[in-house]
Amino acid sequence: MIIRSRAPLRLGLAGGGTDVSPYSDMFGGAILNATINKFAYATLMPLDIPQIVIKCHDINEHRVFNNVDEFDMKDSKLRLIQGIHNRIRREFNITKPMFYQLETYVDAPPGSGLGSSSTLVVAIVAAFAEWLGLPLGEYDLAQLAYSIEREDLGLSGGKQDQYAATFGGFNFMEFYADRVVVNPLRIKQEYIHELEFSLIQYYTGTSRLSSRIIDAQVKNVADHSTKSIDGMHSLKSLAYNMKEALLRGKLNQIGNLLNDGWQSKKETADEISNPMIDEIYENAVRNGALGGKMSGAGGGGYMMFYVKNCYVYHITNVLKEYGGLVERVSFYDKGVLTWKTNE
Repeated sequence: MIIRSRAPLRLGLAGGGTDVSPYSDMFGGAILNATINKFAYATLMPLDIPQIVIKCHDINEHRVFNNVDEFDMKDSKLRLIQGIHNRIRREFNITKPMFYQLETYVDAPPGSGLGSSSTLVVAIVAAFAEWLGLPLGEYDLAQLAYSIEREDLGLSGGKQDQYAATFGGFNFMEFYADRVVVNPLRIKQEYIHELEFSLIQYYTGTSRLSSRIIDAQVKNVADHSTKSIDGMHSLKSLAYNMKEALLRGKLNQIGNLLNDGWQSKKETADEISNPMIDEIYENAVRNGALGGKMSGAGGGGYMMFYVKNCYVYHITNVLKEYGGLVERVSFYDKGVLTWKTNE
């Protein structure tokens, strides 16, 4: 028996960062995001021999562990997988040996700003749940993935990535100290088609360590920095405005809202932008973009622009001059999937 899973990466359209504690605990956060046709994949094959074989094809990391019940977590490159293994054994009181081969791949590099690490955790947890028959609903799966990353492994970040990967589609999410509420949005198909035509992604070719940026945001909020907190309040307000624009088909407003969100985002931490990112952004706006933002925490990875009319072709050529990769956006309306095969 072979178990496969696939979870979609996401674009954060508005409100990014307001899902991170302590802001979400103190004020409540709100984010609008959508999943795209890029995925994290996991293939799990139970073994009859006392081995755990891990193959992470996108980072070219292959390891074999003999007769392991619980990992000691010293192998930093594989901490995500080891943390998942350990937590599932404890959480569900699994005492029998778990021997398997796990192979993973993600369509975007680490530090891309598309939620790749958290999406991979969701895919792997879903594969284990399918194998072991674990009683996990959508909220349970997302919360467990979040808890493994943020609590067990101590990785900085919020909650939106795990919930986006689990639920899929366009969602307006609310974050509080004690709960998360996911509100699926019913957006007309013609609006989605127009979004796909008008949005472009630009991969800068450089990843970034999101934890450093997120830690700076957390510190600023914890220190009651008025500038940072006001920036967060503005980001949250824009998520509500973005929801209304999408539902009513006021799509040109999206470019302006993206621009407003980018300006507010830069107020939350100095590390979010740099001179090169600012130059690329300003050049895109001069050549037809109504607005845009860095995906994820910022500092590198993917940028996203909403482009008016047919300027998308011109801006594609302008951005290519910076040496990065220009991509069109294609949305995906499902969350994590698992299936079994004997092939």
